[in-house]
Amino acid sequence: MPELPEVETVRRGLTPAMEGVVIKQADVNRPDLRWPFPVDMAARLTGKRVERLRRRSKYILMDLDSGETLLVHLGMSGRMLVSGDPLGQFVHRHPAPEKHDHVVFHMANNARITFNDPRRFGAMDLMETASADAHKLLAVLGPEPLGNDFHESHLIAAFKNKNSPVKSVLLDQRIVSGLGNIYVCEALFRAKIHPTRKAGKISGARVAGLVPIVREVLAEAIEAGGSSLRDFRQADGELGYFQHSFDAYGREGDPCKRSGCTGQIRRIVQSGRSSFYCTQCQR
Repeated sequence: MPELPEVETVRRGLTPAMEGVVIKQADVNRPDLRWPFPVDMAARLTGKRVERLRRRSKYILMDLDSGETLLVHLGMSGRMLVSGDPLGQFVHRHPAPEKHDHVVFHMANNARITFNDPRRFGAMDLMETASADAHKLLAVLGPEPLGNDFHESHLIAAFKNKNSPVKSVLLDQRIVSGLGNIYVCEALFRAKIHPTRKAGKISGARVAGLVPIVREVLAEAIEAGGSSLRDFRQADGELGYFQHSFDAYGREGDPCKRSGCTGQIRRIVQSGRSSFYCTQCQR
């Protein structure tokens, strides 16, 4: 499932084609994805100007001049593809319609944005912009890891007396929103913290040190264009390449990349998810 850097990459890719532009026509080609689409969704989108594209956790939020916001979640295989952009940001001509093109935005600048989702685990919803933060999917989220509310004091307090593994705590969206399996593995590797270590047993100094490391890992992934595992594609159709730079994730059996370390990357399963760590330098 796309993680924060992938979603941010999509948002940045969509911005030049959609922000400030009217949706000339919206096509909704089925009644639902993970759950039913909002009532009259096509009509509520058609003719509306996209005032702003933003991201909250792993959700893309499209603020409209109607006072409503469209929430988009990519799910496991959903992708937003841009074609025909007159600004020259994308090279793709309008493709022939595909079976899983569930929602299509025909923009007034002749760009076309297609939401394609073969597995239909993605989602869209409409809400009042003024009360968007109270939406059931957004209200439970913790601070953004790249925002000012994610700081050393917050994380130290969140870890205090926690008996859960540190990896599980970092994946808890109530504590920090948007972190996923891949980048938590990478952050723990850089912090030299074993993924099964009890969160409450880690010193405050080491917990505080996780904050800049998490920011660094995410910033690098966003800069690289997001990873492109499995079905994820960037908005312009190009695959990301950050996965080639992973220090731990997906490197089971490989030697540790850290200078001077003779350890090997091992994989274990935690709560149904693979964790990758160095057998020597992560404690």
